[in-house]
Amino acid sequence: MIRRPASVWTAAVVLALVAQVTAGQKPTVDVTGAWAVTITPSSGGTMTGLAILSQDGSKITGMIGPAETDMMPTEGTVEGNKVTLVTRPRTGRTAAFAKSELTATVDRMTGTIDTDKGSIEFIRKQRPKPSQPPK
Repeated sequence: MIRRPASVWTAAVVLALVAQVTAGQKPTVDVTGAWAVTITPSSGGTMTGLAILSQDGSKITGMIGPAETDMMPTEGTVEGNKVTLVTRPRTGRTAAFAKSELTATVDRMTGTIDTDKGSIEFIRKQRPKPSQPPK
């Protein structure tokens, strides 16, 4: 039997733990769907809009904007219940935020825009119930 110094085993255990901690957490929420968005800039007032998101594993893609007919691409990631979204305005357009960091639940996401420029809230939109055929 080969005896290895304790420091080698200690180093191996520490490296394994660091690898586990630094590896991204698996998503614990699915943000796929339509969301009503409210942005409250630090300067005051509020802006409302809509986001339509799709999630594949930890990757998010979608559209966000003030109206369904006036949207821009967004993309992001999910780690555990932490969501990061980045807007991609088209040429000649501006966005209310460049980056948003959120905490998500099944039907709500809240967080900040551009670190300290205000807050943002996403509320999952409920799908309308199909109408009943006349009897």
